[in-house]
Amino acid sequence: MNIIPLKYFDLNNRMLDAFDRYQKTDRVWVLKSGVFNEERDSFEEDWTEENKQTIIHHFRLVIENGGAVVAAVKEQKVYGFAVIEATPFGEKAMYRELSYIHVSRNLRGTGIGRLLFQKAGAVAKALGAEKLYIGAHPSVGTQKFYQKMGCVLAQEVNPIIFSREPRDIQLEFPL
Repeated sequence: MNIIPLKYFDLNNRMLDAFDRYQKTDRVWVLKSGVFNEERDSFEEDWTEENKQTIIHHFRLVIENGGAVVAAVKEQKVYGFAVIEATPFGEKAMYRELSYIHVSRNLRGTGIGRLLFQKAGAVAKALGAEKLYIGAHPSVGTQKFYQKMGCVLAQEVNPIIFSREPRDIQLEFPL
């Protein structure tokens, strides 16, 4: 498995064919009055072929506009990816959004997520970012991943990112 920044010419409409996004969530973290509480909440997420094509289209837009896509690739198939958005933001324009970081279901827990996160951080720093900003899925497993990576609650909450998914926990990671 190679962890590499993708170039525009690396993108193709079949690159996510082997990617399995399925995730079943039973427990979530909810932030109330500055304290995390674990609560029961059961739901499942998966991507259709249409969802995958939307993601690939997003990859193209991000790269065209000066952002980056880092991928875990084997034999021209993507088994994990992280997306660093193009536009800096925040009071001092120090943030870049890590809008996606996903690992295919059968490879979760193998360290690929950690490698993607580290490489995405290095790429974001090279793009001029001082911090990654993450609107993070509230599942307990996802939150534990971000804690292990060293993420903390965002000092500046981006209202646009927050409004996309108000249940997400707004995190940051200093680069």
